[in-house]
Amino acid sequence: MTYPELDEVRTGIREFLANDPALAHPVADSWSHFDAAFSGRLGRAGYIGMTWPKRYGGSERSSIERYVVIEELLAAGAPAAAHWIADRQTGPQLLRYGTEDQRERLLPAIARGECFCSIGMSEPDSGSDLASVRTRATRTGDGWVINGRKIWTSYAHQSHYVLMLCRTSGDPAARQKGLSQLLVPLDSTGLSIRPIINMAGAHDFNELLFEDVHVPAEALIGQEGMGWEQVISELAFERSGPERFLSSFVLLEAFAERARREPSAESATLIGSMISRLVPLRGMSMAIATRLGRGETPNFEATLVKEMGSLFEQDVGDRILGEIVPSADPTSEDKFRRLLAEAVLHAPSFSIRGGTREILRGIIARDLGLR
Repeated sequence: MTYPELDEVRTGIREFLANDPALAHPVADSWSHFDAAFSGRLGRAGYIGMTWPKRYGGSERSSIERYVVIEELLAAGAPAAAHWIADRQTGPQLLRYGTEDQRERLLPAIARGECFCSIGMSEPDSGSDLASVRTRATRTGDGWVINGRKIWTSYAHQSHYVLMLCRTSGDPAARQKGLSQLLVPLDSTGLSIRPIINMAGAHDFNELLFEDVHVPAEALIGQEGMGWEQVISELAFERSGPERFLSSFVLLEAFAERARREPSAESATLIGSMISRLVPLRGMSMAIATRLGRGETPNFEATLVKEMGSLFEQDVGDRILGEIVPSADPTSEDKFRRLLAEAVLHAPSFSIRGGTREILRGIIARDLGLR
């Protein structure tokens, strides 16, 4: 699928990336690599909050123009984690459900690449059962008091806010009822951030412990008690983007470069099979981006992209390492071997983040009328 009218946008972001110092060492799974300085440069160049109104710091570009920029960031291996969640989810949630004060206060800073956000959905012992949320926010005279725990909160230790789902009324047995979303400063008194080191040795994840954390009334995003409906609309943004199948693309490209130097039938077959899966995934994802740009919430379609994309990007590293290349080295000076090691080490998380494979397949089966 091609969009010739987007050539100018693609050329512009490619020129930006070609001249940015962060791209001297591209990384696999680049939207998991945090570089605040890079995000600041990207924001000042107008590539964050692209679809937002200009009065909030955006550029009023189309969802497909933004899609092109995201593709190029991932394909180049750019360290995009710092601004990623704020641009992909928090900003759109504020535009859709936030107050005018919340938008004016936060969106311009996000668009400049100066305000970073985390996701507060998952909890210990809950897996991907989002409706089992137990973290509770209790109303006080001037705001909310929060108690509970969140887990797998990416880059909470380097972000400014967490947009969290919590229970504001009722009992956990009520499931989807009584849930609300709060935007909580991560330097709040009573909020502890505990590191979780992943198998690659990196500190991406965190556990958040809330002990009588007080936030003002205006921390509420949207309507009290409507958190489930709001968070479900947020998941369409989280599950459908090109990051769901391009996390290993920089490795696939490096492997293709290696295959040109050392051609073999096995390499050609593997590359061909991967491209035949990548092209339809891209088409599906772009179609969803168009629908999201129209204000729709294609949750089922987004779930399909997430499940199929995670399988694809895991297979890239696993098949190269299993069928073609005998070993990988994360410390290697050879770009291909380093990227291969990074992709394989990060790959287990691909089928967890954004919803586990079992949960997603259950959603797909339900929406197809199979359960």
